[in-house]
Amino acid sequence: MSRPRIFVTRRIPEAGLTRLRASFEVVVNPDDRPLTTEELHRGIADADAVIGLLTDRIDAAFFDAAPNLKGYANYAVGYDNIDVAEATRRGIPVSNTPDVLTMATAELAWALLFAVARRVVETDAVMRSGAWTGWGPLQFIGADVSGRTLGIVGAGRIGTAMARMSAGFNMRVLYTSSSSRNEELERDLGARRVEFDELLRESDFISIHTPLRPSTRHLFNADAFRRMKNRAILINTGRGPVIREDDLVAALHAGEIGGAGLDVYEMEPRMAEGLKDCPNTVLLPHIGSATHSTRDNMALLAAENIEAMLAGTRPPTILNPEVLK
Repeated sequence: MSRPRIFVTRRIPEAGLTRLRASFEVVVNPDDRPLTTEELHRGIADADAVIGLLTDRIDAAFFDAAPNLKGYANYAVGYDNIDVAEATRRGIPVSNTPDVLTMATAELAWALLFAVARRVVETDAVMRSGAWTGWGPLQFIGADVSGRTLGIVGAGRIGTAMARMSAGFNMRVLYTSSSSRNEELERDLGARRVEFDELLRESDFISIHTPLRPSTRHLFNADAFRRMKNRAILINTGRGPVIREDDLVAALHAGEIGGAGLDVYEMEPRMAEGLKDCPNTVLLPHIGSATHSTRDNMALLAAENIEAMLAGTRPPTILNPEVLK
Protein backbone atom coordinates (compact mmCIF):
# COMPACT_ATOMS: atom_id res chain seq x y z
CA MET A 1 0.00 0.00 0.00
CA SER A 2 1.44 3.36 -1.02
CA ARG A 3 2.06 5.99 1.60
CA PRO A 4 0.31 9.39 1.49
CA ARG A 5 2.22 11.89 -0.63
CA ILE A 6 3.20 15.30 0.66
CA PHE A 7 4.43 18.01 -1.67
CA VAL A 8 6.62 20.78 -0.20
CA THR A 9 6.74 23.83 -2.47
CA ARG A 10 10.22 24.95 -1.33
CA ARG A 11 12.87 23.36 0.86
CA ILE A 12 12.27 23.91 4.57
CA PRO A 13 14.54 22.92 7.49
CA GLU A 14 15.29 19.21 7.72
CA ALA A 15 13.70 18.94 11.17
CA GLY A 16 10.24 19.06 9.60
CA LEU A 17 11.09 16.97 6.55
CA THR A 18 12.68 14.20 8.64
CA ARG A 19 9.58 14.00 10.81
CA LEU A 20 7.32 13.67 7.79
CA ARG A 21 9.49 11.14 5.98
CA ALA A 22 8.99 8.68 8.84
CA SER A 23 5.37 8.17 7.75
CA PHE A 24 4.87 9.72 4.33
CA GLU A 25 6.31 10.05 0.86
CA VAL A 26 7.73 13.57 0.78
CA VAL A 27 8.51 15.38 -2.46
CA VAL A 28 10.32 18.72 -2.20
CA ASN A 29 10.78 21.37 -4.86
CA PRO A 30 14.49 20.86 -5.73
CA ASP A 31 15.04 24.48 -6.73
CA ASP A 32 15.60 27.25 -4.20
CA ARG A 33 13.00 29.55 -5.72
CA PRO A 34 9.21 30.01 -5.74
CA LEU A 35 7.43 27.81 -8.23
CA THR A 36 5.45 29.27 -11.08
CA THR A 37 1.72 28.65 -10.91
CA GLU A 38 2.03 25.99 -13.62
CA GLU A 39 4.87 24.23 -11.76
CA LEU A 40 2.98 24.40 -8.48
CA HIS A 41 -0.17 22.90 -9.94
CA ARG A 42 1.79 20.16 -11.64
CA GLY A 43 3.58 19.33 -8.41
CA ILE A 44 0.41 19.01 -6.33
CA ALA A 45 -1.57 16.99 -8.87
CA ASP A 46 -1.37 13.75 -6.87
CA ALA A 47 -0.56 15.20 -3.44
CA ASP A 48 -2.52 14.24 -0.34
CA ALA A 49 -1.18 17.28 1.54
CA VAL A 50 0.95 20.33 0.78
CA ILE A 51 3.31 22.57 2.74
CA GLY A 52 3.71 25.93 1.07
CA LEU A 53 4.93 29.49 1.53
CA LEU A 54 3.48 32.98 1.34
CA THR A 55 4.60 33.15 -2.29
CA ASP A 56 2.17 30.35 -3.20
CA ARG A 57 -1.40 31.25 -4.16
CA ILE A 58 -3.76 28.85 -2.40
CA ASP A 59 -7.00 29.54 -4.22
CA ALA A 60 -9.73 27.77 -6.16
CA ALA A 61 -7.35 26.94 -9.01
CA PHE A 62 -4.91 25.42 -6.53
CA PHE A 63 -7.60 23.19 -5.04
CA ASP A 64 -8.83 22.22 -8.51
CA ALA A 65 -5.29 21.09 -9.37
CA ALA A 66 -5.09 18.81 -6.31
CA PRO A 67 -8.14 16.52 -6.33
CA ASN A 68 -6.73 14.28 -3.56
CA LEU A 69 -5.85 17.13 -1.21
CA LYS A 70 -6.70 16.56 2.44
CA GLY A 71 -4.87 19.52 3.93
CA TYR A 72 -2.57 22.49 3.38
CA ALA A 73 -0.02 23.92 5.87
CA ASN A 74 1.46 27.40 5.43
CA TYR A 75 5.10 27.71 6.48
CA ALA A 76 4.41 31.22 7.80
CA VAL A 77 2.34 32.99 10.41
CA GLY A 78 0.68 35.20 7.78
CA TYR A 79 -1.92 33.60 5.53
CA ASP A 80 -3.24 36.28 3.17
CA ASN A 81 -2.02 33.99 0.35
CA ILE A 82 -4.73 31.46 1.31
CA ASP A 83 -8.37 31.70 0.29
CA VAL A 84 -9.55 30.33 3.63
CA ALA A 85 -13.21 30.67 2.68
CA GLU A 86 -12.67 28.55 -0.44
CA ALA A 87 -10.77 25.92 1.53
CA THR A 88 -13.61 25.80 4.05
CA ARG A 89 -16.22 25.49 1.33
CA ARG A 90 -14.35 22.45 0.03
CA GLY A 91 -13.90 20.96 3.51
CA ILE A 92 -10.09 21.22 3.38
CA PRO A 93 -8.26 22.20 6.59
CA VAL A 94 -5.56 24.85 6.31
CA SER A 95 -3.06 26.03 8.92
CA ASN A 96 -0.24 28.46 9.66
CA THR A 97 2.71 28.65 12.09
CA PRO A 98 1.98 31.26 14.78
CA ASP A 99 3.66 31.63 18.19
CA VAL A 100 6.96 29.92 17.28
CA LEU A 101 8.29 33.02 15.49
CA THR A 102 6.97 35.65 17.90
CA MET A 103 10.18 36.44 19.80
CA ALA A 104 12.48 36.27 16.77
CA THR A 105 10.34 38.75 14.83
CA ALA A 106 9.94 41.10 17.79
CA GLU A 107 13.69 41.04 18.34
CA LEU A 108 14.31 41.92 14.70
CA ALA A 109 11.87 44.82 14.95
CA TRP A 110 13.99 46.16 17.79
CA ALA A 111 17.16 45.59 15.79
CA LEU A 112 15.69 47.71 13.00
CA LEU A 113 14.54 50.39 15.44
CA PHE A 114 18.00 50.77 16.93
CA ALA A 115 19.75 50.52 13.57
CA VAL A 116 17.69 53.37 12.12
CA ALA A 117 17.65 55.47 15.29
CA ARG A 118 21.44 55.38 15.66
CA ARG A 119 22.25 55.25 11.93
CA VAL A 120 24.16 52.00 12.34
CA VAL A 121 24.18 50.84 8.72
CA GLU A 122 24.99 54.27 7.33
CA THR A 123 27.94 54.81 9.69
CA ASP A 124 29.21 51.26 9.20
CA ALA A 125 29.41 52.04 5.48
CA VAL A 126 31.39 55.21 6.20
CA MET A 127 33.94 53.26 8.23
CA ARG A 128 34.28 50.53 5.61
CA SER A 129 34.78 53.09 2.85
CA GLY A 130 37.68 54.75 4.65
CA ALA A 131 35.92 58.10 4.43
CA TRP A 132 35.80 58.85 8.15
CA THR A 133 38.28 61.56 9.11
CA GLY A 134 37.72 61.54 12.87
CA TRP A 135 35.18 62.44 15.51
CA GLY A 136 33.09 65.59 15.20
CA PRO A 137 30.33 66.96 17.44
CA LEU A 138 27.78 67.28 14.62
CA GLN A 139 28.42 63.95 12.92
CA PHE A 140 25.79 61.23 12.53
CA ILE A 141 23.36 62.50 15.13
CA GLY A 142 20.53 60.04 15.66
CA ALA A 143 17.34 59.63 17.66
CA ASP A 144 16.97 59.03 21.39
CA VAL A 145 15.11 55.85 22.31
CA SER A 146 14.82 55.85 26.10
CA GLY A 147 11.83 57.75 27.41
CA ARG A 148 10.25 58.17 23.99
CA THR A 149 6.85 57.01 22.74
CA LEU A 150 6.46 53.68 20.96
CA GLY A 151 3.35 53.12 18.85
CA ILE A 152 2.34 49.51 18.17
CA VAL A 153 0.01 49.01 15.20
CA GLY A 154 -1.58 45.63 15.83
CA ALA A 155 -1.05 44.43 19.40
CA GLY A 156 -1.24 40.71 18.76
CA ARG A 157 1.44 38.20 19.73
CA ILE A 158 4.38 39.90 18.03
CA GLY A 159 3.25 43.45 18.73
CA THR A 160 2.80 42.55 22.38
CA ALA A 161 6.25 40.98 22.56
CA MET A 162 7.86 44.05 21.03
CA ALA A 163 5.98 46.38 23.36
CA ARG A 164 7.08 44.37 26.40
CA MET A 165 10.71 44.74 25.32
CA SER A 166 10.34 48.52 25.62
CA ALA A 167 10.10 48.32 29.41
CA GLY A 168 13.87 48.49 29.82
CA PHE A 169 13.88 51.82 27.98
CA ASN A 170 11.14 53.43 30.03
CA MET A 171 9.05 54.08 26.94
CA ARG A 172 5.46 55.24 26.79
CA VAL A 173 3.47 52.69 24.78
CA LEU A 174 0.45 53.41 22.62
CA TYR A 175 -1.28 50.73 20.59
CA THR A 176 -4.09 50.13 18.13
CA SER A 177 -6.07 46.93 17.99
CA SER A 178 -8.88 45.79 15.73
CA SER A 179 -10.17 43.41 18.40
CA SER A 180 -10.29 43.75 22.17
CA ARG A 181 -8.14 45.76 24.56
CA ASN A 182 -4.73 44.32 25.35
CA GLU A 183 -5.13 44.06 29.10
CA GLU A 184 -1.64 42.57 29.49
CA LEU A 185 0.04 45.64 28.04
CA GLU A 186 -2.20 48.03 29.91
CA ARG A 187 -1.58 46.28 33.22
CA ASP A 188 2.16 45.64 32.90
CA LEU A 189 3.33 48.66 30.90
CA GLY A 190 0.62 51.24 31.39
CA ALA A 191 0.03 51.07 27.63
CA ARG A 192 -2.93 52.96 26.22
CA ARG A 193 -5.19 51.91 23.38
CA VAL A 194 -5.74 54.86 21.02
CA GLU A 195 -7.19 55.65 17.65
CA PHE A 196 -4.84 55.41 14.69
CA ASP A 197 -4.67 59.17 14.21
CA GLU A 198 -3.53 59.76 17.79
CA LEU A 199 -0.90 57.04 17.48
CA LEU A 200 0.45 58.74 14.34
CA ARG A 201 0.59 62.16 16.01
CA GLU A 202 2.11 61.06 19.32
CA SER A 203 4.60 58.30 18.47
CA ASP A 204 8.34 58.74 18.06
CA PHE A 205 8.63 55.15 16.80
CA ILE A 206 5.86 53.18 15.07
CA SER A 207 6.12 49.42 14.63
CA ILE A 208 3.72 47.58 12.30
CA HIS A 209 2.44 44.15 13.36
CA THR A 210 -1.09 44.11 11.98
CA PRO A 211 -2.23 41.33 9.60
CA LEU A 212 -2.86 42.24 5.98
CA ARG A 213 -6.57 42.78 5.42
CA PRO A 214 -8.52 45.02 3.06
CA SER A 215 -8.76 47.53 5.91
CA THR A 216 -4.99 47.57 6.53
CA ARG A 217 -3.72 47.55 2.95
CA HIS A 218 -1.96 50.90 2.38
CA LEU A 219 -2.87 51.97 5.93
CA PHE A 220 0.38 53.91 5.83
CA ASN A 221 0.05 56.26 2.88
CA ALA A 222 0.83 59.88 2.04
CA ASP A 223 -1.85 61.16 4.40
CA ALA A 224 -0.59 59.01 7.29
CA PHE A 225 3.00 60.14 6.77
CA ARG A 226 1.93 63.81 6.85
CA ARG A 227 0.32 63.20 10.26
CA MET A 228 3.44 61.60 11.77
CA LYS A 229 6.16 63.54 13.58
CA ASN A 230 8.84 64.67 11.16
CA ARG A 231 11.47 62.78 13.15
CA ALA A 232 9.35 59.66 13.68
CA ILE A 233 10.79 56.32 12.62
CA LEU A 234 8.63 53.63 11.01
CA ILE A 235 9.40 49.92 11.44
CA ASN A 236 7.71 47.13 9.47
CA THR A 237 8.29 43.45 10.19
CA GLY A 238 4.63 42.61 9.53
CA ARG A 239 3.16 42.64 6.02
CA GLY A 240 4.62 44.73 3.23
CA PRO A 241 1.43 46.03 1.59
CA VAL A 242 0.36 47.75 4.82
CA ILE A 243 2.66 50.51 3.52
CA ARG A 244 2.11 52.24 0.20
CA GLU A 245 5.78 52.17 -0.72
CA ASP A 246 5.79 54.95 -3.33
CA ASP A 247 4.31 57.28 -0.70
CA LEU A 248 6.95 56.19 1.81
CA VAL A 249 9.71 57.05 -0.66
CA ALA A 250 8.21 60.50 -1.19
CA ALA A 251 7.81 61.10 2.54
CA LEU A 252 11.40 60.10 3.28
CA HIS A 253 12.83 62.30 0.56
CA ALA A 254 10.65 65.22 1.68
CA GLY A 255 11.72 64.81 5.32
CA GLU A 256 8.13 64.24 6.44
CA ILE A 257 9.33 61.38 8.65
CA GLY A 258 12.72 60.67 10.17
CA GLY A 259 13.47 57.19 8.83
CA ALA A 260 12.27 53.65 8.20
CA GLY A 261 13.40 50.11 8.89
CA LEU A 262 11.79 47.49 6.67
CA ASP A 263 11.93 43.71 6.57
CA VAL A 264 8.92 43.27 4.26
CA TYR A 265 7.85 45.01 1.07
CA GLU A 266 4.73 45.82 -0.87
CA MET A 267 5.83 43.93 -4.00
CA GLU A 268 8.36 41.40 -2.68
CA PRO A 269 11.03 40.73 -3.71
CA ARG A 270 11.04 44.10 -5.50
CA MET A 271 11.28 47.45 -3.75
CA ALA A 272 9.56 50.62 -4.88
CA GLU A 273 11.59 52.79 -7.22
CA GLY A 274 13.91 55.01 -5.23
CA LEU A 275 13.55 53.25 -1.88
CA LYS A 276 17.14 52.03 -1.86
CA ASP A 277 18.31 55.64 -2.22
CA CYS A 278 16.18 57.03 0.61
CA PRO A 279 17.99 58.65 3.52
CA ASN A 280 18.08 56.97 6.93
CA THR A 281 16.64 53.60 5.98
CA VAL A 282 17.61 50.05 6.84
CA LEU A 283 16.33 47.47 4.35
CA LEU A 284 16.40 43.75 5.17
CA PRO A 285 15.37 40.76 3.00
CA HIS A 286 12.44 39.35 5.04
CA ILE A 287 14.50 37.74 7.81
CA GLY A 288 12.13 38.26 10.75
CA SER A 289 11.94 34.56 11.59
CA ALA A 290 15.48 33.72 10.47
CA THR A 291 16.99 32.11 13.54
CA HIS A 292 17.97 28.44 13.69
CA SER A 293 15.47 27.42 16.36
CA THR A 294 12.61 29.50 14.94
CA ARG A 295 12.86 28.12 11.41
CA ASP A 296 13.20 24.56 12.77
CA ASN A 297 10.15 25.03 14.98
CA MET A 298 8.14 26.43 12.08
CA ALA A 299 8.98 23.32 10.05
CA LEU A 300 8.07 21.02 12.93
CA LEU A 301 4.75 22.80 13.50
CA ALA A 302 3.89 22.62 9.80
CA ALA A 303 4.70 18.89 9.89
CA GLU A 304 2.54 18.40 12.98
CA ASN A 305 -0.35 20.14 11.25
CA ILE A 306 0.02 17.89 8.21
CA GLU A 307 0.12 14.74 10.35
CA ALA A 308 -3.13 15.73 12.04
CA MET A 309 -4.83 16.60 8.75
CA LEU A 310 -3.99 13.22 7.25
CA ALA A 311 -5.09 11.44 10.43
CA GLY A 312 -8.41 13.29 10.40
CA THR A 313 -7.73 14.95 13.77
CA ARG A 314 -7.55 18.62 14.74
CA PRO A 315 -4.32 20.36 13.59
CA PRO A 316 -2.80 22.44 16.39
CA THR A 317 -2.98 25.74 14.48
CA ILE A 318 -5.88 25.22 12.11
CA LEU A 319 -7.32 28.35 10.50
CA ASN A 320 -10.74 26.91 9.64
CA PRO A 321 -11.76 24.55 12.47
CA GLU A 322 -15.34 24.48 11.21
CA VAL A 323 -14.32 21.94 8.54
CA LEU A 324 -13.83 19.37 11.32
CA LYS A 325 -17.40 19.58 12.61
